[in-house]
Amino acid sequence: MSPRAGLDREAVVEAAASLVDEEGLDGLTVGRLAERLGVRAPSLYNHIAGLEELKRAVAVLGVERLAGSLMRAAVGKSGEQAVFAIADAYRAFAREHPDLYAATLRAPEPGDGRYSSAAGEILEVVGAALEPYRLGSEDRLDAVRGLRSLCHGFVSLELCGGFGMPREVDRSFEQAVRTYLTGLACAGGESGVGKSD
Repeated sequence: MSPRAGLDREAVVEAAASLVDEEGLDGLTVGRLAERLGVRAPSLYNHIAGLEELKRAVAVLGVERLAGSLMRAAVGKSGEQAVFAIADAYRAFAREHPDLYAATLRAPEPGDGRYSSAAGEILEVVGAALEPYRLGSEDRLDAVRGLRSLCHGFVSLELCGGFGMPREVDRSFEQAVRTYLTGLACAGGESGVGKSD
């Protein structure tokens, strides 16, 4: 088996992410990835230190892709409209890439600048959407965590078949986000803050 031309760390991580999308995080092994890339497993160690580093790199790539999805969704929007767009994009990403999304939930290693940067982009885009709600910095962080928790909890139940009652799931998600926003408007001191014209 001859080495694949042009193989570098980025290509290895991209291929690993594709493998995770197709076969799940538990299906990611150095041997399986080498087979996918058409190389011998030892040659991958020129680009990664081992399976744990590979999983960490896939997690970082997942966070970067999630951040990109949220940023694209929020472009040109603010307040309520932006929050709904971000929530929908978060849910869509998790539904379309459930195993890659699961990889993003791993806590970053201390000093992992690339992970911290991507996570920071998510905080920035959500924080900017929440700007019209006039929250203090600590309350805004709580609100960001609250939105993430709402989206994560909802989509996790959805992915495991947790919604069996005869009510349209999209409608339930919209209502959950709307209730969250109503609470933010009250916390910001003015009902209706952040609504789009």
